[in-house]
Amino acid sequence: MKVQGSSAFVTGANRGLGQALVQALLERGAARVYAGARHIHKIPVFDGGDGGRVVPVPFDLTMPESILAASARAADVDLLINNASTAAFGGPLEVDRASIAQEMHVNYLGTYDTIRAFLPALRSNRGAIVNVLSLLALSSTPPMAGYSSSKAALHSMTQALRPVLAADGIAVHGVYPAGIDTDMLAGLDVPKAAPSVVADGILDGLEQGEEDIFPDPVSRSMADIWWSDPKAFERAFSHV
Repeated sequence: MKVQGSSAFVTGANRGLGQALVQALLERGAARVYAGARHIHKIPVFDGGDGGRVVPVPFDLTMPESILAASARAADVDLLINNASTAAFGGPLEVDRASIAQEMHVNYLGTYDTIRAFLPALRSNRGAIVNVLSLLALSSTPPMAGYSSSKAALHSMTQALRPVLAADGIAVHGVYPAGIDTDMLAGLDVPKAAPSVVADGILDGLEQGEEDIFPDPVSRSMADIWWSDPKAFERAFSHV
């Protein structure tokens, strides 16, 4: 799919990777970018003279009525980028159940509801879905047990949807970044890519038709291990 001339909806567009995705879409010539966020007053004013191409839209993954209202407002969408997510840090036996339930609600069920809501537009426009997952969707790490589980569930749903929606002309892409330099990982001493680098990698993979997109240097190197030695990949994330 070509970004130029597209009409995209980006969830979690007010900061971090979502903000970088909106900027990258504009730079590549998207005709319209719907910027979804719970608090639209926090959506930045984008540089570069977007000419009114950015449309802020109230959007909350935990509220089905918000998702349905957003999909009705953006009926011309042919590119849905599911970026918004949440993370609670804690080991599998220490983290409280409510935190894990929230991660599953937002990262999996809320994203699933979003896909379902936007399907009429995507079918009509023969569009594409981009699910921003994580390397942790492919192997868990103990300090982020709930986050890993929620992303693994969405990874599985991404694979289930791909052959079904192909019949409607809708491409389904999974994105597996490594660490990103955003608020979610603030203060953690781990390799992190700039959000702009990851955003460009995502759109490069989309335009090249890659089903599994590894958008940054670390994720690409880890992908080689995942394909060749899944147990070595698992062990790389097993340190507490």
